Amino acid sequence: MSRTATRSRSTSESEITVSLDLDGTGRSRISTGVGFYDHMLTALSRHSLIDMEIQAAGDVHIDGHHVVEDTAIVLGQALGDKRGIRRYADATVPLDEALAHCVVDVAGRPYVVCSGEPEGQAYARIGGSGVVYAGSMTYHVFESLGLNAGLCLHLRLLAGRDPHHIVEAEFKALARALRDAV
Repeated sequence: MSRTATRSRSTSESEITVSLDLDGTGRSRISTGVGFYDHMLTALSRHSLIDMEIQAAGDVHIDGHHVVEDTAIVLGQALGDKRGIRRYADATVPLDEALAHCVVDVAGRPYVVCSGEPEGQAYARIGGSGVVYAGSMTYHVFESLGLNAGLCLHLRLLAGRDPHHIVEAEFKALARALRDAV
């Protein structure tokens, strides 16, 4: 049984194509125009063992919001049907001082809860030169992904201070939970 999918989305703000192989090895080719987001999606692929090819373009001259959000929507849609899955899984992942815990239920009933981020995380701007990643986007990414994939997703940040470490621990916790669930 092949568990692959390709999905696309075209709006006035973005053009996204996502291809997935749930039975992959964690290989990825990702280009969204938002460097830090590419880094997080690469980590998601590597630690979930889901092969991902993501090509996204959009109005990053304004900011990264539309490309980040629309990529998460299409990624969720590409996760496909629920055949051959374990369904439930959880993972707790550290990254230096940050610690994130994620529980998923791949049941087709979407619900997303994210908690524990420090108040200032929403205002963090993460990334080097080019388009920065807004800390407020992390919850939006998980919500867009979860709602479009039919995931019940609970993510708790248990500890963390550095905005980069917080987001990376959260993405890796989701990745490891997905790895066991699918």
